[in-house]
Amino acid sequence: MRYTGPRNKVARREGVDLDLKTSGSKAQASLLRRLSVTPGQHGARRRRKQSERGKQLRQKQTLRYMFGVSEHKLKSYFKKAVSKTGNTATHMGRILELRIDNVVFRAGFTPTRASARQLVNHAHVTVNGKKMSIPSHQVQVGDVIAFADEKSLKIPYVETELASTSRVAPEWLERKGNSIKILAEPTSEDIERQVDMRSVIEYYSR
Repeated sequence: MRYTGPRNKVARREGVDLDLKTSGSKAQASLLRRLSVTPGQHGARRRRKQSERGKQLRQKQTLRYMFGVSEHKLKSYFKKAVSKTGNTATHMGRILELRIDNVVFRAGFTPTRASARQLVNHAHVTVNGKKMSIPSHQVQVGDVIAFADEKSLKIPYVETELASTSRVAPEWLERKGNSIKILAEPTSEDIERQVDMRSVIEYYSR
């Protein structure tokens, strides 16, 4: 199942900001202040030394929580990546990045991936002019993602994000007004800044 519990608690356990809270919000500020303190009664104590398998598990969990996917879904992405020729970590990173909910988030249309997933679930987003309600839908190079109608643009958190200039879309996305075009296949660089993809691949390869 997809995790739906306390988000700051998860981020503190993994020791990294997973973009689960709106950037600049009080909740994110609180998280950043306590990010180095693990949750629980003894959270202020030094973290225990982890085994190699334990490190791989934590990296896998970080990736899963970051993109808001279930264990079953993440494992299916790994199997799909393994079946492709080339670097498995790169392929898996691309699959995750090309989820439509992630693209909507990356483009700066929503404050979090969770809100992007909600937006897609409620059919507020179109792909090449057709309404889409499946957050895991894989977009392709050349696809154009836009809002379904004017009503979608009036959603409070969408209005706020569209008016903001603080978010910069990655180079593989082209944002023009209220639409996004996929210019190229993404690299796994953005993910690698927060997650060691090699450890995730090693975890599933055993």
